[in-house]
Amino acid sequence: MTITAEAKSTLRIGPYPVDPAVVLAPMAGITNLAFRKLCREFGSSTSIYVCEMITARAVVERNEKTLHMMSFDEDEHPRSMQLYGVDPATLGEAVRIIVGEGWADHIDLNLGCPVPKVTRLGGGAALPYKRALFSKIVKAMVSGAEPAGVPVTVKFRIGIDDDHLTYLDAGRIAEAEGAKAVALHARTAAQRYSGQADWTKIARLKEAVTTIPVLGNGDIFSAADAVRMMDETGCDGVVVGRGCLGRPWLFAELQAALRGEALPEAPNLGRVGEVLYRHGALLAEHLGEDKAMRDLRKHMAWYLMGFPVGADLRRSFATVSSLTQLQDLIGELDPTAPFPRDAEGPRGRQGSPGKVALPHGWLDDPDDPAVPAAADLMHSGG
Repeated sequence: MTITAEAKSTLRIGPYPVDPAVVLAPMAGITNLAFRKLCREFGSSTSIYVCEMITARAVVERNEKTLHMMSFDEDEHPRSMQLYGVDPATLGEAVRIIVGEGWADHIDLNLGCPVPKVTRLGGGAALPYKRALFSKIVKAMVSGAEPAGVPVTVKFRIGIDDDHLTYLDAGRIAEAEGAKAVALHARTAAQRYSGQADWTKIARLKEAVTTIPVLGNGDIFSAADAVRMMDETGCDGVVVGRGCLGRPWLFAELQAALRGEALPEAPNLGRVGEVLYRHGALLAEHLGEDKAMRDLRKHMAWYLMGFPVGADLRRSFATVSSLTQLQDLIGELDPTAPFPRDAEGPRGRQGSPGKVALPHGWLDDPDDPAVPAAADLMHSGG
């Protein structure tokens, strides 16, 4: 089967051509070096694979855990890093350190996270509401990165909730302050990951932001979804998050679809077992075997989604403690079981919509440039 996008993208982010125009979204606890390498093995080396979110203050403090999270594979290029922060001075300094040390080739600003511990400090999806503060942040980051030729991009949501939409202002501000691309997750923070992404907002942002690329994000669970998003919205590329959980071969399907080639066959359970073991082995190289197996457990339900695997065997996968045990468990699977088509739909967290936690008085004045009190206290790498 061949799926073809009507408009071929010629996406560039700063000096880097992105072909096909696919970006692996940064996901906390997911997009570490091992998972990114696995996705790159299926996809194109000239797509972009973003490491999990890094807090700017932790970079400034040179936190040991954070520095390990910032690891990249030897042949990973461009090395793409996403920063979180709320203070222009801290973010600017973090960027200067990163480019000065040569730690990354591309830096993205996280303005999409809806998690309460982030938004209640004014960060993530809460921050674009404060237009003046947001402007100062982008300006500080671009100023720190520009001398080294490192592009800065910005990823944000539609807004805080339906009554406080911020995406058009955010796109225009990022463009004016020198960002090299913007990406829109077409949900509000209040939606979290529930409901459907409103792709019409991506089309509106593309109309409003005319001099830099606009990428779309939200509900891309198949290659057909990516092609449809680009055709319907005119966006320059797609950002893929939850759709690749337990399915890193999605990047092979995306590459084929966006290049007008025949899609590869969906893997049977035997092939999925091979990929799962490869994931575990890469994690063991990166984290050590014990920590790797604990990290891998959360991926098991995604890899086995929809396959005929008994409850006892699923429980054993969810408590795996060594690569040897993992190999033995994979040996108990039926390698001929075909990929279940109902496993192509939504995966990963969805949850329910809810009120967004915000700093006191956050909505009073969108043009207040003040940094919220205690905003930089969250300094762990995740």
